[in-house]
Amino acid sequence: MSRQKTQYLSAEEAVQFIQSGHRVFMTGNCSVPTTLMAALVERVRQLSDVELVHLLAISDIEYAAPELAGHLRVNAMFISHNVRQAINEGRGDFTPILLSDVPRLFRRKDQFPINVALVHLSPPDMHGYCSFGVEVGLTKTAAEVADIVIAEVNAQMPRALGDSVIHINDVDVIVEVDYPIPEIQMTEASALQRQIASHIVELIPDGATLQTGIGAVPDAVLRLLTNHRNLGIHTELFSDGVIELVDQGVINCRAKTLHPGKIIAGFVLGTKRLYDFIHDNPICEFHPTEYVNNPYVISQNDRMVAINSALEVDLTGQVCADSMGYAFYSGVGGQLDFIRGAGRANGGVPIIALPATAKDGQVSRIVPELKPGAGVTTGRNDVHYIVTEFGVAALFGATIRSRVSQLINIAHPDFREDLARIAYERYHVNVG
Repeated sequence: MSRQKTQYLSAEEAVQFIQSGHRVFMTGNCSVPTTLMAALVERVRQLSDVELVHLLAISDIEYAAPELAGHLRVNAMFISHNVRQAINEGRGDFTPILLSDVPRLFRRKDQFPINVALVHLSPPDMHGYCSFGVEVGLTKTAAEVADIVIAEVNAQMPRALGDSVIHINDVDVIVEVDYPIPEIQMTEASALQRQIASHIVELIPDGATLQTGIGAVPDAVLRLLTNHRNLGIHTELFSDGVIELVDQGVINCRAKTLHPGKIIAGFVLGTKRLYDFIHDNPICEFHPTEYVNNPYVISQNDRMVAINSALEVDLTGQVCADSMGYAFYSGVGGQLDFIRGAGRANGGVPIIALPATAKDGQVSRIVPELKPGAGVTTGRNDVHYIVTEFGVAALFGATIRSRVSQLINIAHPDFREDLARIAYERYHVNVG
């Protein structure tokens, strides 16, 4: 298809370019192109074997519904709640892959051609450039390699600055829309989550550069950083909690050794307040994932602090964050990218944080071994700090004997006796 002239069409007309057997990329997070996806769900009933590729997606559109089997099949590279059931029932696919490697895969046209990219853009500026807005990380690369680019141009999409734009002449079809960007509210942390956050904060030095995600523990960490100084941000995503620290001068990015003065990110998840904050804001600089999540790039930030989560950790330090046994739950995302990047940074602090128990205290998350079928998201060789509400286990350079003892000491007291017994049987470790 020629890109000499951009066509302005309705969503129903635009999705006519999608044909049977096509691989379609959909921009995700809070940037799902809702109008186009609704039209695609109707269109795809006339087609067969359309593959929809995406990562985390905030959407109420049921594009993974059982009745679409044979017409549309999801291929998730990070599993969100709306496709989890389809994947675990065999109606959808999961591709395990590091977030930093997804763009590399997209560029291998002989292996993974993208026929159509469905993207979500801001209106063009006076020079004809549209911003990818709240989701730059993977979308920019997908739009660069796709055969056909179909875009919702939304009057309410903020303009994110940085390596975050596409010229209108590089878009094949535009569907003009005007609706609010979906929002995700900050969560109120429980006492347990605040306790985990308090241990994390003790590991963060002044002048640190932070990778923070979304959720109760990262939000609680941000709320406890008000007495820190000269913090910076280099992260795949950030949420509303960053705004208060910027307003207070806690986050000013002055001490950063890479991109001083700039918040570096790939996308945001939050509320309209956050979207207004990033709009044309020169402190915020958005880049594609192949840059933001590159461990070599991350490692150039001195005092890089990476905060990631887990579902369970075994007694040698192996971390599972993407599956519950054989049931796939999420994905590796950027965890290993940032754990490795922070691990190689001067003064870096790679952290895995998790509650000590699950299921209302009935199940320990510190376990003798990972569940059968569970994936090792971060290997024990890459782990530095494991944090629960009971404290911190410092595992970098630690022997198996030391690891076992430290991890049992941050497990819930109700499970320590059984863990100690197993530790003695398997590793000849006496945990007093």
